[in-house]
Amino acid sequence: MPVLPRKRFSRLTLALALTHLLPVVAWAAFKPVRVLAPELLGLHCAPSGVCVDDVTRLAEAERLRNEALAFVDQRVGTIAQPPRTIFCSTLTCSQSLGFTRTAAYNVGTFGQVISHRGWQPYFVRHELIHHLQNERLGTWNAWLLKPSWLIEGMAYALSEDPRQPLPQPLQGWRAHFEAWRAATRTQDLWQAAQAI
Repeated sequence: MPVLPRKRFSRLTLALALTHLLPVVAWAAFKPVRVLAPELLGLHCAPSGVCVDDVTRLAEAERLRNEALAFVDQRVGTIAQPPRTIFCSTLTCSQSLGFTRTAAYNVGTFGQVISHRGWQPYFVRHELIHHLQNERLGTWNAWLLKPSWLIEGMAYALSEDPRQPLPQPLQGWRAHFEAWRAATRTQDLWQAAQAI
């Protein structure tokens, strides 16, 4: 038998194996990927796009998300496609979704995750502002090319986070954003942000 077909077969086998292993490795190593299928962690997902680990808190979670959506739509910009929102009420759920110290995080335009410590309106609004940034500026652009003072400062300032002062550098980013916004008040927020 010729050597060339064997090499092709070996490469094909390797490619297929990697294709099948990649999702498993991503699931195990990069916990935010779990936002795509929270049901596999035992969470209950309602038709509203809200997922919870404790069904008795579903109404509370939906209220928090709906209030945050209305707030962001009215004060920051209209969200084209609301993200799936996962609320963890236990430390175990939070850890299974990769939380260590943060109270909440956003995953591109796929979803947002609120830890057992993050059930506050300003945390949910903060993450929805990140979602809106990803919709308006592009996920990679916002994440890689825009300065932290714009991305994080906007989320802290416009979510009306009541904590004063925030730890550094967060407080500095919020102050920088607020000063920039005051100077660009005559421009559309998103056009001005795109120009940075």
